[in-house]
Amino acid sequence: MMHMSLSLMGLVRAAVAAGVLVAGLPADAQTITGTPGSPDATVTIDGRYLPNPPLPFGGTINLNAIDSKPYWPARVVPPKGAPNVLLIMTDDVGFAAPSTFGGVIPTPALDEIANSGLRYTQFHSTALCSPTRAALITGRNHHSAGFGVISETSTGFPGYDSIIDKNTATIGRILQDNGYATSWFGKNHNTPAFQASQAGPFDQWPGGMGFQYFYGFVGGDTSQWEPNLFRNTTAIYPYVGKPGWNLTTAMADEAIGHIKMLNEVDPSKPFFVYYVPGGTHAPHHPTPEWVDKITDMHLFDNGWNALRDQIFANQKKLGVIPQDAQMTPWPDQYLKKWDVLSDDEKKMFIRQANVYAAYLAYTDHEIGRVIQAVKDAGKLDNTLIVYISGDNGSSPEGSPIGTPNEVAQFNSVEVPVADQLKYFYDAWGSEKTYPHMAVGWTWAFDTPYQWTKQVASHFGGTRQGMAISWPGRITDKGGIRSQFHHVIDIVPTLLEATGIPAPVSVDGVAQKPIEGVSMAYTFDKANANAPTTHKTQYFEMFGNRGIYHDGWYANTTPISPPWLLGATPNPDVVNAYKWELYDLGKDWTQSNDIAKDNPAKLKELQDLFLVEAAKYQVFPLDNSLATRMVTQRPSVTAGRSSFTYSGSLTGIPMGDAPQLLATSYRITADVDVPADGGNGMILTQGGRFGGHGFYILNGKPVYVWNLLDLKRVRWEGKDKLTPGKHQLVFDLKYDGLGFGTLAFNNTSGIGRPASATLSVDGKVVDTQKMEHTIPIILQWDETFDIGADTGTPVDDADYKVPFAFNGTLNKVTVDIDRPQLSAADAKKLLEGMQRSNTSSE
Repeated sequence: MMHMSLSLMGLVRAAVAAGVLVAGLPADAQTITGTPGSPDATVTIDGRYLPNPPLPFGGTINLNAIDSKPYWPARVVPPKGAPNVLLIMTDDVGFAAPSTFGGVIPTPALDEIANSGLRYTQFHSTALCSPTRAALITGRNHHSAGFGVISETSTGFPGYDSIIDKNTATIGRILQDNGYATSWFGKNHNTPAFQASQAGPFDQWPGGMGFQYFYGFVGGDTSQWEPNLFRNTTAIYPYVGKPGWNLTTAMADEAIGHIKMLNEVDPSKPFFVYYVPGGTHAPHHPTPEWVDKITDMHLFDNGWNALRDQIFANQKKLGVIPQDAQMTPWPDQYLKKWDVLSDDEKKMFIRQANVYAAYLAYTDHEIGRVIQAVKDAGKLDNTLIVYISGDNGSSPEGSPIGTPNEVAQFNSVEVPVADQLKYFYDAWGSEKTYPHMAVGWTWAFDTPYQWTKQVASHFGGTRQGMAISWPGRITDKGGIRSQFHHVIDIVPTLLEATGIPAPVSVDGVAQKPIEGVSMAYTFDKANANAPTTHKTQYFEMFGNRGIYHDGWYANTTPISPPWLLGATPNPDVVNAYKWELYDLGKDWTQSNDIAKDNPAKLKELQDLFLVEAAKYQVFPLDNSLATRMVTQRPSVTAGRSSFTYSGSLTGIPMGDAPQLLATSYRITADVDVPADGGNGMILTQGGRFGGHGFYILNGKPVYVWNLLDLKRVRWEGKDKLTPGKHQLVFDLKYDGLGFGTLAFNNTSGIGRPASATLSVDGKVVDTQKMEHTIPIILQWDETFDIGADTGTPVDDADYKVPFAFNGTLNKVTVDIDRPQLSAADAKKLLEGMQRSNTSSE
């Protein structure tokens, strides 16, 4: 056997020497630097097949080690001269918010990248967060990557299931296998919500997508004061016991430490840092000193209409819009002008804007610290920095009057301005609020364009400011580039810059082609005005859609404003929408609809949209939002109605936890309490801004429903529990037809009343009724916990986290009795929906 093995090795060595293919690759496709087989040898791989097939053993093996020659595998490194990459993207920042693109909010870090490199003025997103992020890290359109919408509204169609398939490798995976140190800091909204638990699978967490280190949060947003934070796949709570701790700073500290470590441990190894902070997605959580700094600047005292005019003038001075660009009209049918507001409204809205602006300025400042770390490492000249200002347009998800609690707004509950002033004005931006600004500011921060985040048909939803610097390569300092490009173009740009090819196979799976085009041609000053290489691009989000082709743009007219999150638009997405047409060569801002005068051109583009949509998995079109939020997905809870726990188990995310909204349920806890009657959490879900908790407080059983931090309904036993075993039961009866009716009639489906009893050892100790229940969603950056509470309390007056139970939880059972919709009810509700749609047309 030994002789046979040695003979085979000899044959392999002979084949390599003769230039025969090894594992599908030419022998000369892999360039070894240094002495082959030595400990310091490196190899630049072909890169088309990942992971790289192992190179053949080049030493000799005999029976005795003293007669043999060792041969170490060469360490994989990128092509010579490949740059470090720092890819930055902020969240929910409209084109007109930062100073770099004409805004009044100071963003010196973004200014620095633009002034040392290039500003891009026709760069586009998808109009929504995780779809943009999926496109950014894969180089494919968002539907191609499975992210036609966010995971929380995903459906069982290939373009909408929020699963980045194995045939769609990320830039992290490509660069990792080519020798880069890869890391991800901040927001991860590309792990499916139904795969985000500690049970895994983890292949669609950052580590499974090619990012060797992750520090951040999973989901659309999180509190910056008390976040649901992870290091790799482990939940961490570094803020506990640290008043004033803020994730925006902590994340920068983490990235700075990581860059410093890489530079000191292996200064020759290039890094790819994907840095995506939560700013400025709600909740707007800057530190108090930043709020004071911005407030003292009086940026917003004249209101949102005057702000638009000021920004528009700034943009023309900077040259980030053409001199002949037109300001799009104010949406009088939806939003009040500043002059007609009351003094109380103006006072509250200015406060909202100051906190938002402070959050953006604060976020940019911390990004500046990360950029400084690259300078301190002496690596700035050969670092390609891409700084994208926002993953979509400015967010309208705070309602026309803003909200102290975004969770309330997502449940279609508005908090009147009078109550905002009375209860939340001073706390706005602190850990006691989960705030979002009024839509008037949102529209202004998208100047000069129409519409906002979620609206893919208009540039207010999709046009992002972007700056790129690479001091050792880009010499046109402060140049402006106006070629039409899209977020899918970043991956091919990075691949061209690093000299690494897009793989044709990863882990044996053939890869979808990269769908973007490289922007690297714009780095040269000679190409400042070169024609764009991105000729055609479709847009679609929640039924709103557009198509760009060779300077022309056709798009639908939105039929419902995106801040009406509970609206049920006409489901005939194909025929219910009007189309518009623009010649972008003459009309930069989509101001003059010329569809009536150019029917043939409009038809040409509409047909092209159908072709592109079919190619990239856009069908079926779906304009629903709230109904998709409550759709069951293939999580660990799918099809289950009974759940059993014991002891302590914390950190189950919302997408993998029992859903207790719009349903009857019963929680049974078999406990053993100590001599003092017990203290601590039995079961909780959600937190300060919406959730519920079942616990023992000073020996007495308590159940609290926190209704969006606006009201709390409380059940409590009057008598202290005696030491020993007890059975505690909370039994809630829901008076409604459940989520199944949401698309038909909200009044009979969700948010309906409920009555409940609290029992001890079979005896009812309290009964309460809720006139309204939370209709759609609990606080999403909180978790489902047994035996302790992570994140924030459901009632700050009762306890502080973790509030671990000091007795024994022998068994906790959750039994769900979901409403069943009869055929007669379904028919009645369907008829009502049809009448409603007819009357609204």
